[in-house]
Amino acid sequence: MVPAEDGFTKSRDTLPLPQDQTHSTEQGQSRFKQRQQASPVHARKLGMTRRLKDKKGFKDDESPEEREKRHKEQELKPLYKELLYTIIHRLGKPVIKEVFDSSQLYQFIREAFFLTEEEHLNLLDKVQAMESPVYCLMVTVKEAKGILGKDISGFSDPYCLLTIMHEKKDSTKSVSHLKPRKAVVKGAVPAEEIYQTDVKKQTLNPIWNQTFILEFEEPEHANFHMEMWDKDEDVSLGQKLEEIRTNFQGIRRMIKDAKKEKGQDDFLGNVVLRLQDLHCTEDCWYTLEPRTETYPDRGKCHLQLKFIHKERDGTLSAGRNAYVNYCGILQQFVQAHISKQQQGNGTWKGELSGEGQTLLELYATQNDLSPFLQDLAKWVVYSKLYQSLELDSTVLFQQLTSIEYHWDQQELPYQQKQELGDSLHGFLQYGLCLVSKYRDIFPPTPRATPRLHTLLRVLVQICKTRAFQKLNPAQFELQVEVTDAVVMGTQEWFNIKKGLHQPMKKDMSDTVGALSSLIQEVQEDIKLTKDVWNKVFVSAVQLDVFTVVYYELDCLVAAEVRGTLGQLENQMDQAPANSLFPLYLSLQAIHKEKAFLQKRGKILELTGIHECFREALPYWLNKAYNTTLERVQRAVQVDQLQPLLDDTVPIKHSSSAVDLVACLQPICQLWEQLSWPDPEEGFMLMVKLTEDICKIAVTYCQLLKQRVQTLSENSDPGTAVNMLCVVVNDLEHLRSVLTKLPQKLKWAGLREGTRDVIGEVQFHNTLPSQLQHTQGVLTREIRSALETLGKKLRADIEKYVLNMATRRRFSSRSTEDAVVPLMRYLEKELQYMNENLVQENFNSLLAPLWTNSVQILNQVSQQQSGVMEFYQRLHYTLQCLEQCFHAEGNGLPLETLHTDEYKKLKANLTQNSLSSQQLIEKFLERKVWEQKVHSGEKYGAVTLISSYNRSDQRLHIEVLNAVNLLPMDSNGLSDPFVQLSLEPRHLFPEVEARSTQIKKCDLNPLFEESFEFLVSMEQCHAAGASLMVTVLDYDTLRSDDFEGEAFLSLRAVPGVGGKGPQDQEGAVSSAQIRLPLMHPKPNEDGILKLLEARKDDREAQAFVKMRRQREKMSQEV
Repeated sequence: MVPAEDGFTKSRDTLPLPQDQTHSTEQGQSRFKQRQQASPVHARKLGMTRRLKDKKGFKDDESPEEREKRHKEQELKPLYKELLYTIIHRLGKPVIKEVFDSSQLYQFIREAFFLTEEEHLNLLDKVQAMESPVYCLMVTVKEAKGILGKDISGFSDPYCLLTIMHEKKDSTKSVSHLKPRKAVVKGAVPAEEIYQTDVKKQTLNPIWNQTFILEFEEPEHANFHMEMWDKDEDVSLGQKLEEIRTNFQGIRRMIKDAKKEKGQDDFLGNVVLRLQDLHCTEDCWYTLEPRTETYPDRGKCHLQLKFIHKERDGTLSAGRNAYVNYCGILQQFVQAHISKQQQGNGTWKGELSGEGQTLLELYATQNDLSPFLQDLAKWVVYSKLYQSLELDSTVLFQQLTSIEYHWDQQELPYQQKQELGDSLHGFLQYGLCLVSKYRDIFPPTPRATPRLHTLLRVLVQICKTRAFQKLNPAQFELQVEVTDAVVMGTQEWFNIKKGLHQPMKKDMSDTVGALSSLIQEVQEDIKLTKDVWNKVFVSAVQLDVFTVVYYELDCLVAAEVRGTLGQLENQMDQAPANSLFPLYLSLQAIHKEKAFLQKRGKILELTGIHECFREALPYWLNKAYNTTLERVQRAVQVDQLQPLLDDTVPIKHSSSAVDLVACLQPICQLWEQLSWPDPEEGFMLMVKLTEDICKIAVTYCQLLKQRVQTLSENSDPGTAVNMLCVVVNDLEHLRSVLTKLPQKLKWAGLREGTRDVIGEVQFHNTLPSQLQHTQGVLTREIRSALETLGKKLRADIEKYVLNMATRRRFSSRSTEDAVVPLMRYLEKELQYMNENLVQENFNSLLAPLWTNSVQILNQVSQQQSGVMEFYQRLHYTLQCLEQCFHAEGNGLPLETLHTDEYKKLKANLTQNSLSSQQLIEKFLERKVWEQKVHSGEKYGAVTLISSYNRSDQRLHIEVLNAVNLLPMDSNGLSDPFVQLSLEPRHLFPEVEARSTQIKKCDLNPLFEESFEFLVSMEQCHAAGASLMVTVLDYDTLRSDDFEGEAFLSLRAVPGVGGKGPQDQEGAVSSAQIRLPLMHPKPNEDGILKLLEARKDDREAQAFVKMRRQREKMSQEV
């Protein structure tokens, strides 16, 4: 048995590097020196091993042509011969689906290595003349599962036999057609060509993990054979008896064992594979085939197969090992692929052509390069090419993941460990150099930002890998290193920008302008860092790069500003103050970004920078006031006091009002822009700004009055009224702007900030009083104009309402016709006002008109009583006025219209407008409600059982009893009976009242009598439909005494409101209810008073008479 080893020779040769590959920074060297001093025992000469080896044989006086020629002869051609040798002696199929013949592979490598046809043929002849390698199949028997149990115990002692059998060239029969033999391998192949695994005792799922190398000559006529056997050994008689005793089911197996020869092993299954059908590498579960069909299911065996070479010609690549050659081939393929497919543009994402993948797979397989060494080679090559070509960082991330996966599965040779450590640390240094220049290398674009994120992830992955932690024992904190790189890069960037913005002349205005431009670039950089780059750094390395950059730029900017403004001391005037304002705004914008800092323990240098601008502050305020006042004056001078025209939204104020708001906006913005941090100075600043705004507002009002007087001198009355409406609208617009001024200027925040230095009284007497005084001036002017417009409207409305209400014959004109004159007048006048006044002024005009209209209707409603048509007309008039004044949301809001006086009037008119039957229904509904809310049984109670059967439309009422009745007779008792009637009578004209029997001398009578009423479902659901239960005391000689009454809504009866619960026969179940008896209160019901006033309505009078009789008998006061 030949043990399998990694196809690796300990050679000192290394990967040939590109000639322009030297990347290092002073930052990385200083950081390396610090780590080297911190760990002297494990200090490594990082990045130096490879460079020293690359300088061997290098001549400084070589020309580029000589250097290229030497590189081609010493590096490229040996690799080329290795590939030719690999193609000539290729074994197995590649893993990729696309298959390439030898001519295609020759063409590919010739183009990849940039060789001529002549050079190719010359090298091909040399390689073909070399000695062929020994072809080998490396087999790893991993494990098996589900094999047969051949022993008495039900288990087996399996082992495997492996060999390669060669078919005779003249044989036409395939292996599958050969006659089965008990032992295909034993006896058919010399013993020295058979390899055997270990015997695994008593298992059906053996695990071997043993590797063997099997040599063969030609794959076309060779088959791989693997047989699995159960090892049988001699067992003593006592052991067999013990097995029989413990495993009685194994007797049959014992009898079968007795028939065979002693020590003869049992066949478990075999696997036969044709070599020419195999891939370069195979890793599969193979089914164990039987010799007969007795036990077809014999389990599976896991095998790993690989075609390798032994004794390759040693003159191919000057003794360099296969790993170094693999690195060189891979590097050449990648460079050729990028130059050919992408022509130097775009980013390479790790893809290679099919020919390249095939050759790399064949070479790695033939030289037995493990997946770990292949991934290591890819990492080394890709990480170095990343520094000279544009590679996608995800390619590196994938290789690091693979290295981490293989680290504990295979031990690397010492030289490759050193190379891996140097490569990881070298790439870290190069990556940190790129990170320090992230502003230039990774601009904030959708294409570049993900590249920075992937690079940082690669750096993080490097530090997390066990390989880096093992091979670089020196302390390495990635967050600290990245922070140092960002800080150094920020300093360099600031100094470069500072140099670019140096003024050509040393004039102070040019110096301030240059500083302002520099600060604007810093502001933009901070914004980009917060919005773009910080997300990348936080996501990748959990580093708040915004805080790092902000603190660094804060110090640099503060020092630069203080140094420049120090030269302006005692030289301030309007011109330099104007040039300082943009600089101040940029600094304020930068300082506001501190809200996004994660760590705020450090005091910022820009905190007190406003003190440098204190001398310029009065000049800024003066310029803002003068500029705004001039713009307002010009706006009024050109204003024609005509509403602005707009196709979508009606604008009822003139152009000067719009210009005024636009002119005041910069003053409000000035307060926000200044954001003066000193509270006391900030308060005085706000006082000055508010005073300037109020002065401009009063000035605008005066200018507007002068303007309307000038334009009205030669105008007709209609035009004058129109201009007056426009002026009122302009003033209202200005008043609304001043109302919002405290919110715009954020007085509440100012009050909180100045609470410790400015008293409440002083604050209120200064800011709000200024604003209230100005608003009072505007309100007086608006009210004066609106009173002029509203006098005639109020008088006309009163005349129309009185004229409509004094008509004696209500039937001569319908209600709608009677209201038409009033509504036409209002529609015309209010439409005009609505079209010419803004909503606020229109509402101010409507509010008193509405109040007067309600008062007039209320007065008229008290002139007559009892005439339903009269109240219906007034009620309809009130509704029309409400719709007119509301104007579908364009007039007064409903909250303003629905005053208490209006609600009282509407309720009175609504109730007086109802018919007598509707009033009776409302009376009964109120009684039902009183019954529900009534508590206590002062006058006793009555108990009923009620139900309704929908099928025959019958209402069933069972009177059970009455309790706690009042004694009505002289003997202290009563003779009670219960009367049931369905109310109102106009709904149930044919249903007669029913009564129970009289119970003599009983205050708690037991009736238990049932009654049925024939009523429809529609009647039960009608308004006011109820059962009136009256308990009376029977008297022989005089009228019966009144014990009490109760009301039950028919809708509450089971079976009326819903189907209700059903019993087994389908009938609706009944409900028992206890109703407290009530006594009516005399002369308190308004509905009865309305019915009583209708003398001509017999039904109303009859109902009132019945209720008045009940009130007389009531004991309620």
